[in-house]
Amino acid sequence: MATFEPWYQAVRWSVLPLARAYFSWRFEGLSTIPSRGPAIVACNHASYLDPIANAYAVVRAGRRPRFIAKIELFRLPVLGWALAGANQIPVDRAGGGRAALERAEAALAAGEVVVIYPEGTVTTRDDGLPMRGKTGAVRLALATGVPIVPMGSWGSAPVWQKSGRGNLRPRRPVWVKVGAPIDLSGSRDRMEDKDTIESLTAQVMDALTELATDLRDRYPARWAARR
Repeated sequence: MATFEPWYQAVRWSVLPLARAYFSWRFEGLSTIPSRGPAIVACNHASYLDPIANAYAVVRAGRRPRFIAKIELFRLPVLGWALAGANQIPVDRAGGGRAALERAEAALAAGEVVVIYPEGTVTTRDDGLPMRGKTGAVRLALATGVPIVPMGSWGSAPVWQKSGRGNLRPRRPVWVKVGAPIDLSGSRDRMEDKDTIESLTAQVMDALTELATDLRDRYPARWAARR
């Protein structure tokens, strides 16, 4: 059940309007995100701008996003306070056990939308497409019986990367597309089978790659080469 969270509301009414005005947005398939009840939204990760793009998409779909984010971000001044204050979910990639998954399971049990990046970090592929995924999203889906909703995005990569100078040219197109839900409930009895987990993870990554590729192939050519 949604609650009033001042940090979340502050971000929603400050960061998202700025992003909405600065970039040229296009959203497809937002109706695929359930209007109520739990949902796992799995996204490709091409840029540090992606959380804003994915949050904006979820908010436009009428939902409140709850991100699983690396714990290092929670240790940063201001940003860390905002993430913690908005009850986002920290994950310790160095070996934090099941703590993050348990919090995500609790959020889903409360009917929330949990957003996760299966790659775990921004892609390092030269073509910008998704890398091999980690198994957390699939394990979360199998543990809860909640389908995975794939969300692909394109256009954010030149804006904000790990290194190098970003391009902040205004009105850059940023496109987001939501695909059909992936129901893994038929494999819940194989949660401990490594091969099954890896196969299902590959299925999710294939869906994200398909979405990202479709957006890339339709993306305006005059913006594609601009860095």
